[in-house]
Amino acid sequence: MLDICLLGCGGMMPLPKRHLTSLAVRFNGHTTLVDCGEGTQVAMRKAGLSPAPIDTICVTHYHADHISGLPGLLLDIGNAGRTKPVAMIGPKGLKRVVSSLCVIAPQLPFEITFHELKENEETFDLEGLRLKAFHVNHNVTCYGYTFELDRAGRFDAAAAKALGIPVNYWSVLQHGDEVDIPEGHFLPEQVMGPARKGLKVTYTTDTRPTRSIVENASGSDLFICEGMYGDTEKQESAKEKKHMMMQEAASLGKEAGVKKMWLTHFSPSVINPKIYIEDIKKIFPELSMGKDGKKTELDFADE
Repeated sequence: MLDICLLGCGGMMPLPKRHLTSLAVRFNGHTTLVDCGEGTQVAMRKAGLSPAPIDTICVTHYHADHISGLPGLLLDIGNAGRTKPVAMIGPKGLKRVVSSLCVIAPQLPFEITFHELKENEETFDLEGLRLKAFHVNHNVTCYGYTFELDRAGRFDAAAAKALGIPVNYWSVLQHGDEVDIPEGHFLPEQVMGPARKGLKVTYTTDTRPTRSIVENASGSDLFICEGMYGDTEKQESAKEKKHMMMQEAASLGKEAGVKKMWLTHFSPSVINPKIYIEDIKKIFPELSMGKDGKKTELDFADE
């Protein structure tokens, strides 16, 4: 199961009722944060989330509305009692940027490990949850992120019995490990069916539409995408500043064949994003507007 919480859906500057950009993805007792705009600590408390389980912080790019909350959040993580390392992933320059911000948070009770993205796509293992960073098109280097949770095939008890594998070794094979015992050498694929559909969440913001988004969001159970503007008169501004129109985002979701879609990173000029929803849903009906604290639990489909 994946727990998703859109902590903040504002772009450029915080508003009284809209926090800046941040997303929390929780899996198996671990939390990954994507971006950390000003006020993320407050947004987490409103959502009922603790900073202590944050193992990984991913940064899309180095604009203030995406990273200005880092020093306070890191202090908050330390005050929550964390001593284990926290991993940070982001574009080139990550260590320099974070170290500069942390001049005001110089003493943390945990180590920060840095991975600076160099390729157009890079993949990481987060305690069983696969994370993929992919390059998008903003006016500075920027990445989107996809989270994937695989699901193994069904265990074939009849096949295991036929092979004479003792019951106490079945769980070893179910977990993907080989078994070498007096009865023989056995492989997981001998008793496991084909892999079943897992879970997939894609998050991207501050970008023009790109093929990399369609390719990486393809088949996502949830696609969270920037919808900076809804008024079509803002099209030229979106192109100039390399942001995305709500209509363009909806078209990406449709092309990628995603199940559900949330829009986020609204311009401060967009006071009420919902006024655009009817027109946007004509492009992609399974779309809804994001809001601070919006949550969902994604679980494997019943078969």
